[in-house]
Amino acid sequence: MCRHCCYIVGSFVFVGSNDTDMHDFTTGTIGKPLAKFAIPIILGNFFMQTYNIVDSIVVGTYLGKEALAAVGAAYPVIFLLTSLVMGISSGGTVLVSHYKGAKDSDNLKRSIDTTYLFIIAAGVLITILGILLTPAIYRITNLPKDVFPLAVSYLQVYLLSTIFAFCFNGTSAILRGMGDSKTPLFFLIACNVINLVLTTLFICVLNYGVESSAWASVISQVCASVSLFVYLKYKKSVAIIRFRSCQWSARIFSSMIKIGLPTGLQQSVVSLGQMALMSIVNGFGTVFVAAYSAMMRIDAIATMPGMNFSQALTSFVGQNIGAGKMDRVVKGWRFIFTTNIIVSLVMSAIFILFGKSIMSCFSSDVAVIDEGYRYLLICGPFYFLFSAMFSFTGLFRGAGDTLPTMLISLFSLWLFRIPCAYIFSSLWGSVGVWISIPVGWLFGLIFSVLYYKYGKWRTKNITSSDISHHTAVDM
Repeated sequence: MCRHCCYIVGSFVFVGSNDTDMHDFTTGTIGKPLAKFAIPIILGNFFMQTYNIVDSIVVGTYLGKEALAAVGAAYPVIFLLTSLVMGISSGGTVLVSHYKGAKDSDNLKRSIDTTYLFIIAAGVLITILGILLTPAIYRITNLPKDVFPLAVSYLQVYLLSTIFAFCFNGTSAILRGMGDSKTPLFFLIACNVINLVLTTLFICVLNYGVESSAWASVISQVCASVSLFVYLKYKKSVAIIRFRSCQWSARIFSSMIKIGLPTGLQQSVVSLGQMALMSIVNGFGTVFVAAYSAMMRIDAIATMPGMNFSQALTSFVGQNIGAGKMDRVVKGWRFIFTTNIIVSLVMSAIFILFGKSIMSCFSSDVAVIDEGYRYLLICGPFYFLFSAMFSFTGLFRGAGDTLPTMLISLFSLWLFRIPCAYIFSSLWGSVGVWISIPVGWLFGLIFSVLYYKYGKWRTKNITSSDISHHTAVDM
């Protein structure tokens, strides 16, 4: 077994250890601490995606392919409504990791306070706008008529969880920026267990409709965010907002916008791309929408390790750039890049070999199963492209150089993936849509390699700017 695989497997031993929760990535070895930090992130997201899969299985089995399609149609819309806010708040996470590495406790606290105040206000706004705009969005995407009312009722209920999801995810991101990936894991597991139990109870036992699955999500998100807040307050953690003493810093928020807005715009561009693809898929009817709904769940599992290892890399890079240790930044990136390739190849093999059996769990409809498996045969072999691309994304974001990642997503999605989807679908039907997906990954990776070699990400260091010399503006 290679050195990278040993680190990954061995790090499971440390998840429940008595080591300090906050990792200092600026000293010591690189591989083991990075893997040890990444594993809780992966486990947390694995539990979340497992819930999503089981939720889709329950909905598809008990309520039919129309309900499965309705749930699947909601996620691109949710991503569209929330991506800009979460992208901007990720700028706060980068600031947290940089100030953590620089040992600047004052600006660390201001970054946390400003991030919280922003996501709370944005959560309220997104909830109201989302509920009002849901019907119009589904009309624009040409959602099949038999799916439309189910999708609207599901999404409007689900959006009630937005502010709680923002608070939970924002807190988790802040903790990761400080080097703590364990604490969010335990609360995320509990959240998904509650969600799964409630979904099963509402649908399988009480025979409620598809909107009951959304209510289960709302209840579980409330429980998770409130309990995490209470726990951190009890632990007197710095990673929590204290309203009596919180500080809104205009200077910090300006830096959040500068760092996070490109990420938010990038995610918005990606979400619009997903909506464009969904509009193409919707044109093929309910069977294809249901198959695509199931495939989004499977894709999330397959690409999750690459995204989560890259999240860990962002915190690692942020701390080491804050400490001025560029040699460790490059070594950390190489470790994550190699790890992502190995894991993605394993995931590809699993989903290609067992894809048809996995699809049969979501639906008994033969057409849905065949279409989903066709997707896996086309896209499955190329998961390594996605994971490799995200290794670069984690590096650039950790450096605070987020504009290039936005441009890379913009070019690969709108210059290649979406045009290819329209052209190929007119030639080969739904198969053409599936082919366009790895095409987008390929060009995203090519652009990322070029920026890694010739870009200016190495010169970024937020803590060396004049921001640290400015005081916060009290709220």
